[in-house]
Amino acid sequence: MAVTTFFASNAKALSDTTYLDGSVGRLYTIIDRPDGTDHKVPLVIICHGFSGNCRSPFMAALSESIVSQGMAILRFDFNGHGLSDGEFKDMTVLNEIDDLKKVIDWAERQSWVKNISLVGHSQGGVVVSMVSGELGDKVVKAEVLLAAAAVLRDDALRGNTMGAIYNPWDFKGEYIELPHSPEAGPLLLGKNYIETALRLPIYETAANYDGPALIVQGTHDQIVPYTYAERYNEKITGSELKLIPDENHGFTNTMKETSLIVADWLKSVLFK
Repeated sequence: MAVTTFFASNAKALSDTTYLDGSVGRLYTIIDRPDGTDHKVPLVIICHGFSGNCRSPFMAALSESIVSQGMAILRFDFNGHGLSDGEFKDMTVLNEIDDLKKVIDWAERQSWVKNISLVGHSQGGVVVSMVSGELGDKVVKAEVLLAAAAVLRDDALRGNTMGAIYNPWDFKGEYIELPHSPEAGPLLLGKNYIETALRLPIYETAANYDGPALIVQGTHDQIVPYTYAERYNEKITGSELKLIPDENHGFTNTMKETSLIVADWLKSVLFK
């Protein structure tokens, strides 16, 4: 399963970089564990968003905050992103769901993992919400949705994804070029992405999760309006909603504060 690995340590964490098997090839993966522990610890798997990667400042900030509270983290690049195998134009929400399930399957077989929780940003939040709904709280101890992009289905229905305009019912060719993306340059959006997005039962699947859930969203998010977070909060039983005034989709103004909110909440749930 692991292909290339190096190991390093410092006063705060043990860090391991490797590759895990994904839906279409290898997934670049970073694992951070609290230093000085020789027992099982909770593992938090962090999922980045559309066109992002696991090494972005926000992913790094989340990881640092969570590890500082005594939990381990695993963050990885989805297929077609970052340093993972595959091409972006072949990426869909469904094969990202398969990626995450394969990572969870690997984590369940590690002797040092006490339980597994999920954190997802943007499209990664949609993936986390649907996987949590499918696997349930016997597998997913807790979930955190950060600006989860349930709007992606409505975007596909409108024929406008990240500024790319198309007819979803008569999509010409196999892909369309995105004029811009949140974290990368020009990218090709595949026909399969649109066709699967049109049919995604996002909220219906997410509603099946009964474990602890935290939903965090900025009120000035122009990519995913905060009303989508409010709907998640309505659908997921027992969830908590935290709206951050004036914050945007990438949490760039409150990155450290938001990361601490997530870490503190996870600690309160996982160390009861």
